[in-house]
Amino acid sequence: MPDRPIPPNPAPLDRLSGLLEHCRVHARLFHQGPLCGVSTFPAEPGRGFLHVMRSGSLELRHAARSGLPRRLQVREPSLLFYPRPLAHVFHNPPADGSDFVCAELDFGGGAANPLARALPPLVLLPLARVEGLAMSLQLLFAETERVRCGQRLLADRLFEVVLIQLLRWLLDHPAEAGVQPGLIAGLADPRLARALTALHEAPGEAWSLDAMARHAGMSRSSFAARFKAVLGQTPAAYLADWRLTLAQAALRSGRPVKQIADELGYAGASALSRRFSQRLGQSPRQWLAQRP
Repeated sequence: MPDRPIPPNPAPLDRLSGLLEHCRVHARLFHQGPLCGVSTFPAEPGRGFLHVMRSGSLELRHAARSGLPRRLQVREPSLLFYPRPLAHVFHNPPADGSDFVCAELDFGGGAANPLARALPPLVLLPLARVEGLAMSLQLLFAETERVRCGQRLLADRLFEVVLIQLLRWLLDHPAEAGVQPGLIAGLADPRLARALTALHEAPGEAWSLDAMARHAGMSRSSFAARFKAVLGQTPAAYLADWRLTLAQAALRSGRPVKQIADELGYAGASALSRRFSQRLGQSPRQWLAQRP
């Protein structure tokens, strides 16, 4: 019987919640107020940055081999988002230093986090471009302007709200953001997004290519070809990487391999260990022993 496309489910789709529930992104406020002169932000493993410039101007500098322009001028209120470790330097006018709030970002799973891997190295975006951002920023700056009970905790959570709003914008405008093949491009595709969201929400299901294609409302052959073209890997390879990302996060939290294997759809602890060694070159125990 020939492959036949399956009508897609018309229900509204939440493309981010399942992903972020499994791979949390934690923000930590570390600066509020003007930045004058030279401010350096080093690259540290597993760490990103989200800067919000409310007023002023700055010259942004990167190293010669960073893959980004050596110098960029920012002259309007903007978001500057670095999802992966990348050193950068702000040069601010000393007379009228730009007004900033800045947060460090910790992507759950570190370098293996599929969201961090899929994003451009820098997203530089005027604040006015992101719909609904003004109210969140008003609350964020209000919390940083005077000390109150729970200020740091609330500011961190508000930064995470700003990040989710930014991710929404990226999903709706992938071409403008310079998104390359990968997860963001897949989630921006209406049909592939349904399959990806299902994988993120239920990673332990016995997923077959047919089952994924049904979620996408596509034939098996069309789905496989489209998935590879948009995400740069096969559906089976993406699912394996997603499960291993979750396994790494669970190992860091101290959970036993047998329990992790059961939740992620492996036949047992030995099956997970074999897959772990094939993809990462180490057993779960060896890998965990090298983590700080």
